Amino acid sequence: MAKNKVVFICSECGYESAKWYGKCPSCGEWDTLNEEQVIDTPANKTAKNRLTSYSGLALPLSQINSSGEVRYDTGVGELNRVLGGGLVKGSLVLLCGDPGIGKSTILLQICEKLAKGFSVLYVSGEESAYQIKMRAKRLGVTNEKLAIMCETDAEIICEYIRNQKPDIVMIDSVQTMNISSVSSTAGSVTQVRECTNLFMRTAKNNDVSIILVGHVNKDGNIAGPKVLEHIVDTVLYFEGERNLTYRILRAAKNRFGSTNEIGVFEMTEKGLMEIESPSLAMISGRPLNVSGTCVTCLIEGSRPILAEVQGLATASGFGNPRRMAAGFDYNRMAMLIAILEKRAGYFLGNMDCYVNIVGGLRVDEPACDLAVALSILSSFKDTVIDSSTIVFGEIGLAGEIRTVTNCDQRIRECERLGFKRCIIPRQNIKKLNKKDFKDIEVIGVRNIREAFECATE
Repeated sequence: MAKNKVVFICSECGYESAKWYGKCPSCGEWDTLNEEQVIDTPANKTAKNRLTSYSGLALPLSQINSSGEVRYDTGVGELNRVLGGGLVKGSLVLLCGDPGIGKSTILLQICEKLAKGFSVLYVSGEESAYQIKMRAKRLGVTNEKLAIMCETDAEIICEYIRNQKPDIVMIDSVQTMNISSVSSTAGSVTQVRECTNLFMRTAKNNDVSIILVGHVNKDGNIAGPKVLEHIVDTVLYFEGERNLTYRILRAAKNRFGSTNEIGVFEMTEKGLMEIESPSLAMISGRPLNVSGTCVTCLIEGSRPILAEVQGLATASGFGNPRRMAAGFDYNRMAMLIAILEKRAGYFLGNMDCYVNIVGGLRVDEPACDLAVALSILSSFKDTVIDSSTIVFGEIGLAGEIRTVTNCDQRIRECERLGFKRCIIPRQNIKKLNKKDFKDIEVIGVRNIREAFECATE
């Protein structure tokens, strides 16, 4: 007979314990262990019987058919790029982001394209059919073949999928799904884990592509256990501020493609629109002849993207100066300020320093170091960096400018967008053929002082 067993599960990392702790022994978070009841059912088959019943499922590697990876064209080029060429048949994709960022919007938009050639099921556990109809009307989604289901029972949904066999299923969202045999509320660690496991088995056994919408917590991490990311094939993050128009779609995990590609969208009245030239969008409207602004070139996946970096250095009104960064790593900004003081001789110990990457873009590439340092110096010295100048390079602790990858690709993008001068690390100059760049002047620098002098002359 089945027995109910009480366990305590951490809502952050999924750690299970027989007793309650104030602090999770696994992740160290406080007050995250919640009481859950788990049904403990004894096995009704021996291991020998189970092995006999499942014999023949293991195949030699040479007999497994690897040809014919089928990908669905979502109709959104930026989404196809991030997925690695399209939605893979039989895959399980997790789409995460802040509330109101555009997760449900982009799913409904791709349903219009996919439903023209495939059977698509849209399952909503948060909205009524009337609400979905009104949003579809606003987005211009009119395909009559799109099926809408409003249900929160994961077992009923999976049974419907097995019977009707749709090609693609959208589930919005996994935190609202539940399994009736699991005695915990929807959205709990146990329910999210078990529901995702059920959807994973359904996707693989029936060769159905399933996209799950997932919420994030206040720290920006996926709500639910960490094992959720290990179960699915692809994890996509929507980044950006709700009060800004630009949205960045990034892959944190992808078993069928690269995780370096990003997709850029703009939120409009008619939904999310693709931005075919992100570089032009990111630097459009930038102020001219103003100190504290500098343009750099980043490599996101296989394409270069230009970004505007803004820095502000102002006298501090308190004993301890403030340091704030938006879209850039705070610790790296503090390191760059320390390098400016120690190696370049600019005293910023009594200055409040702020760094902002315009457009909601989040920058992790070290090639942005030089632009951040020059934007802070430009504001500190109140000296304008020429608007036709672009810089990129990594800064070492000795104040030297170190080499970056894909330098020629970055310069070509800068030349295409009309920049006249490009400041790069001196070591990269040796590997370039300046004859390939006729409309842009390429200057190599060795340290921060030399780069600042070249940028402001």
